[in-house]
Amino acid sequence: MPHLVIRGVSMEEMKRISKPLVGELAEICECGTDNFTFEVPHSTFIFDGEEIPAFPLIEVKWFERGQETRDRFAQSVTKHIMSTGVDEVEVVFIPFSESAYYINGERVGNERKQDG
Repeated sequence: MPHLVIRGVSMEEMKRISKPLVGELAEICECGTDNFTFEVPHSTFIFDGEEIPAFPLIEVKWFERGQETRDRFAQSVTKHIMSTGVDEVEVVFIPFSESAYYINGERVGNERKQDG
């Protein structure tokens, strides 16, 4: 984790920027590159009864890491997405609470029992 949901950027563009982007984000978060997932859903944007071009909207779902890390993370995402030729990028953070996040039925916030 973090999990990024990326709208308004083509699959091909995301494939092109994903490796350098995840490398930079891993450095910012001080974690391995295998902690990141990118989801690129097909989205259709509608305004005033008409289909309009999508704009880059990136949702970052993660465990909070503080304002400085959040700022650096948003700047990195923005830089890489703007390299695709767009003029504006919006990034929104959706923090998860460890006590409300479960892996295999166990709360992440719980201390796991050690065997032995």
